[in-house]
Amino acid sequence: MQLHLSTWVEIEDYLMRSRGIVIPIGSTEQHGPTGLIGTDAICPEAIAACAAEEAGFLVGPTFNVGIAQHHLGFPGTITLRPSTMIAAIHDWVASLARHGFERVYFFNGHGGNVSTINAAFSEIYADRSLSADASNRGPVKCKLANWWDFGPVMDFCRAKYGASHGSHATPSEIAITWAVHPEAVKQVEMSPQVAPTGRFTDAADYRAKFPDGRIGSDPALAKAEDGAELIVLAAKGLIEDYRRFLAS
Repeated sequence: MQLHLSTWVEIEDYLMRSRGIVIPIGSTEQHGPTGLIGTDAICPEAIAACAAEEAGFLVGPTFNVGIAQHHLGFPGTITLRPSTMIAAIHDWVASLARHGFERVYFFNGHGGNVSTINAAFSEIYADRSLSADASNRGPVKCKLANWWDFGPVMDFCRAKYGASHGSHATPSEIAITWAVHPEAVKQVEMSPQVAPTGRFTDAADYRAKFPDGRIGSDPALAKAEDGAELIVLAAKGLIEDYRRFLAS
């Protein structure tokens, strides 16, 4: 069930049987010569849709711009400041809580979002703790999960890609986007075949160290059929984890 494809009447009815919602959250940033700029939003969105179809839970609109300042050396990237993203997440959760939602599960597709999302959760809980009727046991709980962290997904990636999986523009995320958008499949000769790794600071530093945008990866290993399998594996993990969260 998709919030954007529902009426208010249907959401009111949904809240009679469940107080939980899944929010796919990602980024709009470069993903190397073959990766779509929307990769980090497309992946959690596709997995959440697959899981929701099977399990019948509600999926909210995708939060598709995140923390990507280090990718601004590549055209098409859009970023938020951490303070802006924290404020936006705070308002999303407050809006949902106003209607009676009590469990808000952020399903993430971008590692660079993690610290900021957790900081947003701290702001949300601080509001409650510092309120006039201060309580640490309010109804709204938030959770963050990354789609790649489920055990079977990690096992699949290790077996298929090994050390060439890398950490950005990975073959697994490229494969998922190709499964969702087969018209986007493209092959580009890359040199070196496996990208370098290392640390970075700002956009200029990133572009100098990783000139084609990849970090440690060989996205030429991506196949759309592997992406379809990864979606199913991650959807199963999401369903199990989300059900545990609802019961918490």
